[in-house]
Amino acid sequence: MENFLNQMAELLEVDSVNPQDEIISFDAWDSLTSLSIIAMADDEYSVNISAQEILNAKTIIGLYQFIQSKK
Repeated sequence: MENFLNQMAELLEVDSVNPQDEIISFDAWDSLTSLSIIAMADDEYSVNISAQEILNAKTIIGLYQFIQSKK
């Protein structure tokens, strides 16, 4: 989980994220960030996710749990 939080902070261009943070609430959130998250999920977790699934997850922890459920 710690590694995931660090990766998300890097992708969202902040120092750190909290598990309960809403993904779209970050200033850096845009379609390119969405694509970066999709690539990270594939590279790091061998999971294919869509932009809509990221939005449906709503929070950082929700996305983490979703990725874990697809492993």
